[in-house]
Amino acid sequence: MSAAAPPREIALNATGAPVSNSKMRDFAAGTPVGELALFPLDTVLFPGGPLRLRLFEPRYLDMVRRCLKESRPFGVVLILEGEEGGAAPSVAASGTSARIVDFNTLPDGLLGIDCLGELRFRILSRRQQADGLNLGEVEFLPEDAPSALPAELTHLGELLRELLPQLGERYAHASAHYEDAGWVGNRWAEILPLTTAERQQLLELTDPLARLAQVAAWSTRQPPTAHV
Repeated sequence: MSAAAPPREIALNATGAPVSNSKMRDFAAGTPVGELALFPLDTVLFPGGPLRLRLFEPRYLDMVRRCLKESRPFGVVLILEGEEGGAAPSVAASGTSARIVDFNTLPDGLLGIDCLGELRFRILSRRQQADGLNLGEVEFLPEDAPSALPAELTHLGELLRELLPQLGERYAHASAHYEDAGWVGNRWAEILPLTTAERQQLLELTDPLARLAQVAAWSTRQPPTAHV
C-alpha cells in the first residue's frame, strides 16, 4: 500500500456481530466489544481528528463496502515495526476508532475516503484473516471529560481558531471546540511537528489537561530532525 499526502491507506471492518457507530457509543468504557478491524499506519489518529485515506487493494475495497453498508467502524493503530501493507506488522497497543464521513473517486481512479477519529481503544488480542486483514478484540477507553482551557493556555485555543481555517479542507468535517482542553490538545498534537512516538505518547495520556500541558511544552522547542 502507498499513501499520498495527505491521503493514507485504509483497512476496515469487523467480523462477527456488526458494531455500528451509534452502537459503539453505547458501550461502557473498558467493555470488550468483539473484533474490530485494525489498520496499521505510520500515523496516529486522535479523537475528533481527520484522516484522508485512499484505497486500491481489493480486500480493503470489500471491507469499505461492508463498512459503509453496515455503518461499521475500523481502528487505526500506529506501526511500531514493519510497513504499511505488510503481512503482520508490530503495532501499538492502543489506537483510535474511525468512521467514514465522505468518499469520492480520485483523479487516478482510486477510492478516496475522509474519516474522523472517534474513540480511543486498547487492543486485548489480535489475529489476522486469510486475506491479510488484521482484527483485534478491543475495549474502548473513556472519552475525555470536558475541561476548560487553563487561563495560562487559552492562547492555544485562540491560535488554533486562526490556524485551522488556513488548512483548507482538512478539518471540514471536524466539529470545533476551541475552549475545550482535550479537543485543543488533540488538534495541536496533530499539527505540531512531532514524531509518531510522541504522538502515540500523547494519545495514551488519559488526562486531557496533562496532554495539553505536554503539547504546550513541546510547542516551544525546536522541531525534531525527523518527524512524520
